[in-house]
Amino acid sequence: MAKAQYGILRFAKYKGPEIGNIEAHNERTKETYASNPDVDLTRSKDNIHLIEPQDKYRAEAEDRIKACQCPRVCSNSIRVVETLVTASPEFFAGKKMDEVRAYFEHALSFLQSRIAPENFISAVVHMDEKTPHMHVSFVPITKDGRLSAKEIVGNKKKLTEWQDGFWQHMAEKYPDLERGKSASITGRTHIPPRLFKESENLDKQIRAVVAILDDTNAFNAKKNMEEVKRRLKKLFPRLTKFKETLSGYEKAYKDLDKDKKALEGKVSRLEKEKADLAAAGEKKMSERLAAKQLEADYYNLYRRVSQYAPELLRSLPDPQKKKELSL
Repeated sequence: MAKAQYGILRFAKYKGPEIGNIEAHNERTKETYASNPDVDLTRSKDNIHLIEPQDKYRAEAEDRIKACQCPRVCSNSIRVVETLVTASPEFFAGKKMDEVRAYFEHALSFLQSRIAPENFISAVVHMDEKTPHMHVSFVPITKDGRLSAKEIVGNKKKLTEWQDGFWQHMAEKYPDLERGKSASITGRTHIPPRLFKESENLDKQIRAVVAILDDTNAFNAKKNMEEVKRRLKKLFPRLTKFKETLSGYEKAYKDLDKDKKALEGKVSRLEKEKADLAAAGEKKMSERLAAKQLEADYYNLYRRVSQYAPELLRSLPDPQKKKELSL
């Protein structure tokens, strides 16, 4: 049975100095990439620019924001959104360069149908890593000229709409592609794309080791064990580093979740206090209205008595003296 092939679309948001880091990776401006051993710079000449950057990413973003006169832009505003587009490795197996390019051109046309062309900074296809993929960087400016990654990329519901739209668009030309699993199931929404790639690579290596072990018998045991040891010697340090990195993200998200719950509790208490104050205010207002009505009724009674039986006034307090009419 053929393995399922998925079209993949992911987003990441960047504010300040990290924009330079993604530019260095996407545009291959460094001489070495120790953090990503999959990069083979001897093949970087095969990378494809579908949109060529005209300046530094940060400079282009600032120029675009200034040109649009975006209101309420602050130092921690999201200035660049990066979209990672790829597919399952099996999808690219046996495809020629022009076929790979056509796939990414079709994917880019989907993004261009939703993002204004002038907001794109770069779109580059990396052919110098194990699986072809495209990094698309754009400034998240809305149709009415606001800088808002939240509105464009959106919440979980909006992201689901993005994924549905992407799959429908890609399936028109590539009907064998399946829709990727929801981020709510995979838990991938909070982890940077480079960690996804690393996890996929590590998983592939682990499966390769397991395959060797499964194929081991009395005749090839010595040879296979040597191969397993060789692979594990390289694999274990990467697994340890990956686990440590992932633990850092996990701790950060747990802390954020804890802060979120604390804030939700505070909001809940404030809303209750607001409701209590509103209820108390309504009760006080009701009491005041009742008091005013009673005061008016008493005044009318006093006036009538003064007309028809003035001798009885000695037993009634004068309504003009406010302190005597205590309500």
